[in-house]
Amino acid sequence: MTGIVPVTTGEQLRHAFGCFPSGVIAVCGERDGAPVGLAASSFTSVSLEPPLVSICVQDRSTTWPWLRRGGRLGLSVLAEGHDVLCTQLASRTGDRFAGVDWVATPEGAVFVRGATVWLDCTIHAEVPAGDHDIVLMQVRGVRADPSAAPLVFHASRFRRLAAAS
Repeated sequence: MTGIVPVTTGEQLRHAFGCFPSGVIAVCGERDGAPVGLAASSFTSVSLEPPLVSICVQDRSTTWPWLRRGGRLGLSVLAEGHDVLCTQLASRTGDRFAGVDWVATPEGAVFVRGATVWLDCTIHAEVPAGDHDIVLMQVRGVRADPSAAPLVFHASRFRRLAAAS
């Protein structure tokens, strides 16, 4: 026997998916002079030529329609210490940018200061996929700080990376 059981609930999958550690990003843009953003843990590099990354966004997100209208979006790979910010960006209520140190480009991409990577992106394509949309984004500009440790999400908690000895 393999121990594999049939999937009968979304909670089973959430528990299983939580076994895979992931980074967390902020996807942000400026609309009418104010920052708009959300947190996502489904993020990956896709292609070097052309430079593409992907994110997954819930299809019932009320924030994504606002973000997709802009020309540019800032993807900030959040760093250790951004756990409160991540929780704010994931919240459905309140000011998601209260106390957040951010900067915007003239094109409207918004970045979180202190992040380990900034990617200035435009939407390349969107693909419906179950209860999410897969969004392919073309990278137009990059800024990276590999000395900043990333925020890691695993088993429904924020964790730290530890160097192997």
